[in-house]
Amino acid sequence: LGWVWGGVFFLGVGSAWLVTAYRFPGQRVLEWALVLPLAMPAYVMAYAYTDWLQFAGPVQTWLRELTGWRAGEYWFPEIRSLYGAAAMFSFALYPYVYLLARTAFLEQSRSAIEAARLAGYGAFGCFFRVALPLARPAIAAGAALALMETLADFGTVSYFAVQTFTTGIFRAWLSYGDIVGAAQLATCMLVFVFVLLWLERHHRGAARYQAGGSRRPLPPRPLHGARAALAMLACAAPVVLGFFLPAGILVELAISEPEAVWTERVYALASNSFTLAGVTAFAAVLLAVLLAYAARLSKHPAVHFANRMAGLGYAIPGAVIAIGILIPLARLDNLMADWIEHTLGIDIGLFFTGTIIALVYAYLVRYLAVALQTVEAGLAKITPSMDDAARSLGLGPGRTLRRVHAPMLWSSMLTAGLLVFVDVMKELPATFALRPFNFDTLAIEAYNLTKDERLAEAALPALFIVAVGLLPLIVLSRRMVRNRD
Repeated sequence: LGWVWGGVFFLGVGSAWLVTAYRFPGQRVLEWALVLPLAMPAYVMAYAYTDWLQFAGPVQTWLRELTGWRAGEYWFPEIRSLYGAAAMFSFALYPYVYLLARTAFLEQSRSAIEAARLAGYGAFGCFFRVALPLARPAIAAGAALALMETLADFGTVSYFAVQTFTTGIFRAWLSYGDIVGAAQLATCMLVFVFVLLWLERHHRGAARYQAGGSRRPLPPRPLHGARAALAMLACAAPVVLGFFLPAGILVELAISEPEAVWTERVYALASNSFTLAGVTAFAAVLLAVLLAYAARLSKHPAVHFANRMAGLGYAIPGAVIAIGILIPLARLDNLMADWIEHTLGIDIGLFFTGTIIALVYAYLVRYLAVALQTVEAGLAKITPSMDDAARSLGLGPGRTLRRVHAPMLWSSMLTAGLLVFVDVMKELPATFALRPFNFDTLAIEAYNLTKDERLAEAALPALFIVAVGLLPLIVLSRRMVRNRD
């Protein structure tokens, strides 16, 4: 976690400050392109870089051909290691810090920076003495998101053989059949996550970060010559290493062996993934609208508590959710199956854990918060006077929601559904644990193939996941450009 924290801080904060404080060639394009690595899951990036950097890969092969070295005569960093995993997480997750830090830098008043300049501080002094402390809450929130995603990961650490809570949970559960041990590890992991959340909130709440004076942002300072080239290179490197290079490697792999890649099974896997993601997205948006609207109508503590609990799910790793769901649902499945067979003489099998119901439920627990926050933000833009006008026309709460709020929330609901859809497409730990027998998704197929070192065959499922992940980023990029303009 320490290496990942350092990586996302350096990449996210550094690039955010460069694109907001300076003007250089390519700055406007890089400003939105820096979010592209969010479409590339860390485990997909790990598959691509392993093929590229392993002993038989193109980089080491070219190095041996160039120098005449043989195996054992040179040192090359091992990609499948703790440091390799930290690099994958850093390049895949730094956009969390970048997005929040960029917003914080844009919202800082120009008077604070101008006062620092009048006090004799240069570019570095203004950044470290003024801009960075004022952006500290946003940076802490982005880093916390990145660290929680790192804790929740299974594909990358499993493929790189890095021992973490998640790999320990699955080893205890699937390899040793020790569900109790897996539950104990999941509990420890959950406590660790909540301690991390508490530390982040406590650390943020211990001080006040305010910027008074003019709210006009400071105009970016133009750079020329070598400085402009260095700034452009510094911002382009994370985009190239975090998105374009691994995507290019996957495309090359998919093209290299088309007969092994373009199979009917891939389309069946895509159908399974789209079905799961579509059902979950629809259910998540529906629940989010109901919860957000209930909170708008009532200030009862129970409603507030329900919304807070729904928002906690995103902080819980998929492996922990899988353990927490499987144990009670398996018992309920057995009790219900025995009762129906005894009463009606019908063997219904495992109704919850034997179908996608348990899997969709796990997705809802984990990703309902994403839809809820998006819908709440959209609902907050609708003035209470609209509700008053609807009541004056004799509309009850249900008809007001259907006729007034729903049309105005259409954009927010689509965005919420799209975000949940993409998250479900990328989800690996919960899917790996709860999927029904003989029901695989693109993420599962990519993981299984790479585990067997069949990287070329894993390229197309991985590219499907990346392509779907680009959809919300296109929407986000358009908003970033429009808001900056």
